[in-house]
Amino acid sequence: MANPIILPLKPKTQDKAFTWDDVTWVLLDMDGTLLDKHFDDYFWETLVPQEYARRQGLPLAKAREEVFALYQREEGTLNWTDIDFWSQVLDLDIPALKESIRHLIEVHPEAREFLHYVRRLGKKVILVTNAHYKTLDLKMNHTGLGRYFDEVISSFDLGTPKEDLRFWEILEERLGFDRDRTMLVDDNAGVLATARNYGIKYLFFKAKSSSKEEAEAHPEFVSIVSFRELME
Repeated sequence: MANPIILPLKPKTQDKAFTWDDVTWVLLDMDGTLLDKHFDDYFWETLVPQEYARRQGLPLAKAREEVFALYQREEGTLNWTDIDFWSQVLDLDIPALKESIRHLIEVHPEAREFLHYVRRLGKKVILVTNAHYKTLDLKMNHTGLGRYFDEVISSFDLGTPKEDLRFWEILEERLGFDRDRTMLVDDNAGVLATARNYGIKYLFFKAKSSSKEEAEAHPEFVSIVSFRELME
């Protein structure tokens, strides 16, 4: 694998000039974008396999193999982030396990400052996430970020994940946003690709989703490491 690209990150092309006067709606992802994805990576890749191994009486390597195969099967569906589904499939209390490590939930540097910034500019600020309601409540209560948003929308509200074009159709029906005046920041390139196909004009890839990993730009989207880049 090639070495990751470190700051400064520059996109190969900038299709459209960007000024804040051009933007009315700011749509922001949660995990990996506003919040440090280390919490989720540790939870699903380390803690859950450990607990599954203990519960099933399996060697850790075998438990990881089984759990990761189940993850792969559900990727890109609502089940992927449905913690009630995973509680049933894995025979584990997933909400309780998340609660046990809530101290690892962290807001990305400059994320709060950026939220203050776009609120001061008078933009409509919407959280759009694939997170399950219980996960969303845990993280909003822990971080206090909920107060910055005009609306908080989960894919479970709309019945389809953000990777599905239908998500954006229903979202536009619900919010009435103008695609030509809308920005989306997300750390999931698949979500950005779907939003691009739908016609969302200003798309930014959050290139550093976890504090434990190096930043890596995406070749198809304008990449940012810090929200400060959008404030400049």
